[in-house]
Amino acid sequence: MCGIIGVVSNSPVSQLIYDGLLVLQHRGQDAAGIATSSGHRFHVHKGNGLVRDVFRTRDMRNLQGNIGIGHARYPTAGSSSFTEAQPLYVNSPYGIVLGHNGNLTNAEQLKHELFQDDLRHVNSGSDSEVLLNVLAHEIGRAAVHHTLDAGAVFDAVTAVHRRCRGAYAAVAMIAGYGLLAFRDAHGIRPLVIGHSRVHGHDEYLIASESVALDVLGFELMRDVAPGEAVFIGVDGSFSSRRCAGDVAGYPCIFEYVYLARPDSVIDGVSVYQTRLRLGERLAEKIRRSYAHLDIDVVIPVPDTSRPAAMELANRLHLSYREGFVKNRYIGRTFIMPDQTMRRTSVRQKLNVIPQEFAGKNALVVDDSIVRGTTSRQIVQTARDAGARKVFFASAAPPVRYPNVYGIDMPSRRELLAHGRTEEEVCREIGADALIYQDLSDLIAAASEGNPAIEHFETSCFDGRYITGDVTPEMLAEIERKRPASRTQVAAALT
Repeated sequence: MCGIIGVVSNSPVSQLIYDGLLVLQHRGQDAAGIATSSGHRFHVHKGNGLVRDVFRTRDMRNLQGNIGIGHARYPTAGSSSFTEAQPLYVNSPYGIVLGHNGNLTNAEQLKHELFQDDLRHVNSGSDSEVLLNVLAHEIGRAAVHHTLDAGAVFDAVTAVHRRCRGAYAAVAMIAGYGLLAFRDAHGIRPLVIGHSRVHGHDEYLIASESVALDVLGFELMRDVAPGEAVFIGVDGSFSSRRCAGDVAGYPCIFEYVYLARPDSVIDGVSVYQTRLRLGERLAEKIRRSYAHLDIDVVIPVPDTSRPAAMELANRLHLSYREGFVKNRYIGRTFIMPDQTMRRTSVRQKLNVIPQEFAGKNALVVDDSIVRGTTSRQIVQTARDAGARKVFFASAAPPVRYPNVYGIDMPSRRELLAHGRTEEEVCREIGADALIYQDLSDLIAAASEGNPAIEHFETSCFDGRYITGDVTPEMLAEIERKRPASRTQVAAALT
C-alpha cells in the first residue's frame, strides 16, 4: 500500500512531488524518496521516516529537473532498512529508477531467474528491486541497436507482465528518455493519470490516488487501465498501450474500506460515497437482524469509519456523536511495522470524551477488524468511560485470510477472525454484540459507484486469490519468514 507519484513538467518538479507525497502520506509512513532527472543524470534523496522529516531545504535544492518520481513506503516485503527505501536505481541499461506499490507473489522465482539467466544481481529482500531488474532486463532486450522509443518500452512491459505475478503499480524514469507508468493485468493497486496545460505546454502527473491531482491542480484524465503502460517522453509526448493479453480488472476492495483517502476516486468509484453506502447497508442489517439492541448513540472510530457511522445513524434515526478524539500526529496503527508499536500508538492516538459514553448503550463503528488490537482497546476505553453496553460494528466483513497483494496482513496468526466465529471474535474484543458487514453488501456498495467493474479483489475476506499462483505452501512459507516483531501478535490473541 505504498504511495507513488510521477511528474513530467516544463518547470522544476521537486516541490510538486514533495507536495504530492504529503497528500499520499497515509499510504506509507516507513520511508520516503524523490528522484528527479536533468538530462541524463538522476538526482535522488530518500530516507526512513515521514515525508516532512526526510527532506530539508538543501535536499530539495539538489533535486533538479523537470521530470521526477516519488515514493512513500509501507513495507510488506523485505525490511524497513534504509537501503530498501524507494525509488530504487539500476545503471544498466540507460539508467532506470523505479517506485512500486504492490507485492510480487513470484519474487523468489524471479530472483533465481535474474541470477541464473539474466545475470543480474538483487541485493535486498525487496520485491520492488526484483521488479526493477526484470524491467531493466526487458528494456535492454527490447531496445534494438541501443535505440529506445515508446514501442520498445511497451514491448518490455509486455514481457514484464509475462514474467511477474501479483500486484504492481509502478512509476519509473529512464534517463534521457522519459517517464513510464504501468499497472498489473488485474489492476489490483490503483493508479491515475492527470493533465494540466501551463503556458501552452502539456504537463502530466501520475499518482496512486486522484486526491494528489486535485491538490496539485491537475485534471483527472482517467485511471491507468489494468495491464496498461503509459510513456511520457522528455519532450512531453504522451502514448499508451495495453501490454497484458488477458486483461480482467479486479481492483482491491480494501482501498474503499480503509486504505484510500475519502476524497479520492479510484477506478471511477468515489471512496467517500462507497463508505456512505457501507453505512447504509450496515443499518439495513441491524434493522433486519439486530433490532433487539437498545442503541442510544452511534460513535465512529476516527477517521476512516466516520462516513459509514454517520449514514448508519441517519438511516436508523439514532444520535450520532464524536466520542473519540484523534491525535493527528500519531501514524495509522494498522500500517505500523510491529505489534508493540501498534499497541502503544493506539493508547496515544485516541482519547475519549466520557460524556458521550456515560450511562449509554453505544454502538461503536470502525472500518474493519484486522488484528483486533485497536478494537479491544476501544471497547475497554468505552467501558471505562461509563458506557452501560458497547456494541461494535465493522464496515467490512471478517478479515479471515492473508493478503499477499500489498497489504500488511500476510499471516493467518495475525488475523483475529481467522479460525474464529463471529461470536468468538466478539468475546475477544470484549463487546456486548458484534455486527459485521456482509461481503455481498461490501461488493454492492463499491460496484454501485461504477457498474462497469465486474469483480473486485477480495482475498482477505474470502480466500480467493485471483492471480492463481497462491498456494497453501506459499502462505505457510510467507508466515515462516515473517519477522518475529510482526508475529508477536499471535501471543496477544490467545
